[in-house]
Amino acid sequence: MIKTHALAIQAGAFRLKDIDLEVEQGEYVMLMGRTGCGKTTILETICGLRKVTSGRIELRGRDVTHFKPAERDIGYVPQDMALFTTMTVRDQLAFGPRIRKWPESKIETRVGELAEILGIGHLLGRYSKGLSGGERQRVAVGRALAAECGILCLDEPLSNLDWKTASALCDLLKSIQALTGVTTLHVSHNISETERLADRVFLLEDGRIREATLDELKAR
Repeated sequence: MIKTHALAIQAGAFRLKDIDLEVEQGEYVMLMGRTGCGKTTILETICGLRKVTSGRIELRGRDVTHFKPAERDIGYVPQDMALFTTMTVRDQLAFGPRIRKWPESKIETRVGELAEILGIGHLLGRYSKGLSGGERQRVAVGRALAAECGILCLDEPLSNLDWKTASALCDLLKSIQALTGVTTLHVSHNISETERLADRVFLLEDGRIREATLDELKAR
């Protein structure tokens, strides 16, 4: 579960205040809004990458407002994916569990599970530089899921992909959510992917978040 209570955020001259958002356990929620309205800022704040001016963030029943990112039990896929250029795909997937000091046997098992789910077993020895956009995105999602975090945050993960690759990844994200039950908050501006993925949709507009329907968004 993700809850924000009267959240206020400042990033340079940009400000948001009184941000209230609630994502139920196991839901797949889309956060939509125009470019530059603050969707990414909210996502980064939930992940602990930006400081809160005031208000509170609760994740899975814990007040994590002042927790470090690594303490929040969140898997995060930024828009640029931020893959490690010096690591193989295998090491990317092992990164989260390894820094959490999982036994190597358990890490190896988890990497194998993710490689099968994501269809990237043939890429485990490759480096990110030589991967296609769709392959890179699968690796980024796998890295975010690797430590079995209870929450997944995605920042426009399909925005830079061709339609065929984006469609395939939509199917993959839906199947992962069904398989794992991970609570997912997905920032997007794309109606079609929202229609395919979302249990509920929230709109950020004029500095406020409210729940919206797909019919309403299509009519805009």
